[in-house]
Amino acid sequence: MISLKQFRYFVEVVDAGSYSRAAEKLFIAQSALSRQIKELENEVQALLLTRDARHIELTAAGQVFHERAKRILDDIEETVRQTRHVGQGSAGIIRLLHSSSVTLTPAIGAVLHRLLAQFPGVSLDVSKGSSENQAADIEEGRADLGLVRLPTLRKHANIVVRELYSEKLVVAVSQDSPLAAQSHTTIAALRDEAFVSIPHKDRGGLSYLVAGLCLAQGFFPKAARALSRKTSQLNLIEANLGIAIVPDSMRLAAPPGVHFLTLPEDESSSVVGLISPRATSGMVAAFTEAFVREMAAVQPSA
Repeated sequence: MISLKQFRYFVEVVDAGSYSRAAEKLFIAQSALSRQIKELENEVQALLLTRDARHIELTAAGQVFHERAKRILDDIEETVRQTRHVGQGSAGIIRLLHSSSVTLTPAIGAVLHRLLAQFPGVSLDVSKGSSENQAADIEEGRADLGLVRLPTLRKHANIVVRELYSEKLVVAVSQDSPLAAQSHTTIAALRDEAFVSIPHKDRGGLSYLVAGLCLAQGFFPKAARALSRKTSQLNLIEANLGIAIVPDSMRLAAPPGVHFLTLPEDESSSVVGLISPRATSGMVAAFTEAFVREMAAVQPSA
């Protein structure tokens, strides 16, 4: 019966290039190492190594065995690591929500990719949820983390909200709109335009923020005849049914018939927040802290 020790000894001899160097690294006598390799060859009924006074060479059978042996040892190491993560409570599924106005940009995707490499026991279940409802979903155990567009109106005692990054706002219009001839505008200039997204009386998020910006200019956004607070609003805009003020990152999801106008810096501030449970498991807590650190170093709208 071949032992894992023999697998490891054989790989070490091949990688070291000699019995003597391998024996030193393994802290065993060279004669004992030679005996183990001989027993391995007897077990597989094939010559795996040839050697002279200065070096060793793999036979054809040895090349196959070496490749497979390294793969087996790597699999065992990964199995042990995964098992340790489970035993320490650092494995499982993290349910991540994001609002329609928080686009999972390439920069955010790269952060999630790095985090999954750092947390090999973790899997992500990503889905959409409105900024206002995410806190309730997390507080009641239906989700673990949420990316929201601030502000949110309802306060939850068991939820922590942290600001992640700021993002500029832009005006989305149809390429068939007279506004499409412009490259920039102001919120005050949009007074007579129909908006495909207006705030719900009980919800915060992007539409609430935009309404506040319009009110600061002396008007409430006029509702278009077709409304949506989801990314489908971009399709309504393409059909020339109205306009919307949206985060710059929504360019990534926009259909080709949508044109974007820039706004003055003092009119285009928007903040994305991370919401998480105040009391949570070690796995979710560790992932959350790592996510916050990673996000601080990137430009998510890229």
